[in-house]
Amino acid sequence: MADGVGLPPITLSAAERAAVERLGRFPLLDAVFGRRSRRFPLGGHVPAGPLAYRSRHDPVPLSDVERALVLTTVAGVTGWHHAITHHPGYAPALPNYSGAAGGRTFPSAAGFHTADFFFTDDSGTYFLSTRDAHPEEHPDTEGRLNAVLSRVRRLSAERVHIPREQPYMEGHNTWIANHPGSLLVVPVADIAQHTLANLAFFAQNGVAVHDDVNGRRIPGMEAFADRVDVDDPVPLSFVEQYSLTEATAELMTSVYNGHLLLTAMGLGGWAFDGLDRPTVLGASGRADVPGLGFHVQTDPRWPLPNPTGLPGVFEAYCRPHFPDMAAAVEAYVQRKFGPGGPFHPDTPGPWRDTPGVRGAAAPHDARFKELLTLQAEYVDATFGKFPGTVPTVWIMNYLQAQHIDTEYYDALFNPGAYLPVHADHESVWHG
Repeated sequence: MADGVGLPPITLSAAERAAVERLGRFPLLDAVFGRRSRRFPLGGHVPAGPLAYRSRHDPVPLSDVERALVLTTVAGVTGWHHAITHHPGYAPALPNYSGAAGGRTFPSAAGFHTADFFFTDDSGTYFLSTRDAHPEEHPDTEGRLNAVLSRVRRLSAERVHIPREQPYMEGHNTWIANHPGSLLVVPVADIAQHTLANLAFFAQNGVAVHDDVNGRRIPGMEAFADRVDVDDPVPLSFVEQYSLTEATAELMTSVYNGHLLLTAMGLGGWAFDGLDRPTVLGASGRADVPGLGFHVQTDPRWPLPNPTGLPGVFEAYCRPHFPDMAAAVEAYVQRKFGPGGPFHPDTPGPWRDTPGVRGAAAPHDARFKELLTLQAEYVDATFGKFPGTVPTVWIMNYLQAQHIDTEYYDALFNPGAYLPVHADHESVWHG
């Protein structure tokens, strides 16, 4: 649970405003082609091998402004989602796929937006939720940063502990991942909700699902033959892999944006996946390595433990965070059509007639919810969890941000291993 502490708002100094203005002029193509995994930080130590080196400096954490810029670029809200414009099968209604009204710094399949963020640094471990956030009205840079900081909640005053050994870290990351002074951003996707969204997507387009793992139809689907083609269904495993893959793209794009920002700011770091996901979420199997402390399910039928969420913070749309899948379906529908959702007429938006556009979305009527619940409850009952064949909560990539030690690159690399913005970082951002 969060300890009630967030992050205080920031006020940019004149020097920081100048640094941000300079950042805004950095060419996009220079960020793309100058992007590298620059792993060696101030305070770093490569203990052996041809690239062995020990930094002469202590680790230097990111400043409050640097951290806010990274978080806002990875997870910030950039405006109103423009919705899915047209589908001939829905016309004249508006397609109703989206899960959130706001648009973020990274794309999401049909605007499902099932990912949120955790991060950890020397000051503690935090949760940052922006998936249901609405954009600020015409914010300046300081306002945009503070809008994100206002959504941060601290979970612990300590950095997440991940043992520097396998299987908790990949061997090649044990010298550097989650290093003192670094900021580690952890995007996490609710695959249970994403799978519900895709079951709804397929059902709305007349497509039924069958259990290919056990080789049978989902009992009761025949009652909905007027809505879906029960004679030509798609495999459940395909739908669940589809959901996992879509969410992975969402997670990776968010950290890629952050990686480009590190390049433009002259910070080091990289996007990577070499931390054990169950360990990070809380399924290490060791009491002294609680990770993020997620609730974890186990079952002899499953090859791995299954984290489902952090109670009161990030809860997947499944048991035990909902009493059953019928309740999860109802919560999913309320997220879309309830107050603040993308299809509630009172939610602001980008259109000249926003209430008319939002109110024109095709509704999820009672019978549609019955169809969705039938499929979801079958999966939960058959496999003991939801979704049945893929993890309920998913991490793919992390972003680590840190101050690089240019002396390491000068000693062991040819010129060009870092950019002028890295050489100038200290004077520009900390001068």
